[in-house]
Amino acid sequence: MGWAIALHGGAGDIPVTLPPERRVQREATLRRCLDIGVAALQSKHSPLDVVELVVRELENCPHFNAGRGSVLTSDGTVEMEACIMDGKTKKCGAVSGLTTVVNPISLSRLVMEKTPHIYLAFDGAEVFAKEQGVETLDRSHFITSENIERLKQAKEANRVQYLDHSGIPNPLILREARTNREGPEVNDRANLQWPQGLDYTLPTPKEQAKETIVADGDSQIGTVGCVAVDSDGNLATATSTGGFVNKMVGRIGDTPIIGAGTYANSLCAVSATGKGEAIMRATVARDVAALMEYKGLSLKEATAYVIEECAPKGTAGLVAVSAKGEVTMQFNTTGMFRACATEDGYSEMGIWPSV
Repeated sequence: MGWAIALHGGAGDIPVTLPPERRVQREATLRRCLDIGVAALQSKHSPLDVVELVVRELENCPHFNAGRGSVLTSDGTVEMEACIMDGKTKKCGAVSGLTTVVNPISLSRLVMEKTPHIYLAFDGAEVFAKEQGVETLDRSHFITSENIERLKQAKEANRVQYLDHSGIPNPLILREARTNREGPEVNDRANLQWPQGLDYTLPTPKEQAKETIVADGDSQIGTVGCVAVDSDGNLATATSTGGFVNKMVGRIGDTPIIGAGTYANSLCAVSATGKGEAIMRATVARDVAALMEYKGLSLKEATAYVIEECAPKGTAGLVAVSAKGEVTMQFNTTGMFRACATEDGYSEMGIWPSV
């Protein structure tokens, strides 16, 4: 048994042709955050402190989709969410709909420690943030030129196109938008009927080339997260995100949902990333723990089963550690920004599957 740590910067359809100028910055941040987490564990900081510290650093990096780098809603605003959980006590805190809080992950910890609740959202969460004196900035701080361009591309691709991290458009919306092309311009939000599910059907190759944004890796940046275990087997997890480009105002993803994108108990700690609706349906994070608890599977067996058998192909990735000091990073997408290290000297950092 020894300490271990793993972190991610999003899973999705990340092309192997990702330009170096976009890849290197993210890899450098992952490496720096991994070093920060390792140093904290070596200094005997609690896993809860470690995961908060690491995710704060990831939130402060504009190259990931959390905190400063959060992508924009259909209204051109940010709505950030985060969650943190302690494995030993199962205490947890979550927030959604934040527009001014610099580090949502720290506010989620305050929800856990300073309130009788688990989850605060939107105006209530913002009021609580002010009461607690956490750092806030004007909403404009979070609206970067890069994310303005991403939103513009998402809208221009078909006037209305709500994308998840896979870059696949919802066919119901595409169909409605195509119908409207022949007539006069319409008010998109008033006239389009939002689908209730996310069962995607791929357009024909001709339609796909016409309707989809060409992926350069920027539309695939995603949720950030960190899991850690100390030498005594104490576990913690933290996850933070801005959602996906052009999401509906008010949409809540898997990140703040306990057992979906974030979960920790006495056996393991898990942080997931990918297509939020699919992760929620599969209760990805909790299922890993349940397979270990009820079926006696190892960490790697449990995570492999959940990613390969439970979450639809191309929808999910996760990082996880166990109380025994094991670490794993699994995904069924093209790639996942990830890094890990253990007390026995093992370390890994990558984006695409290892050869």
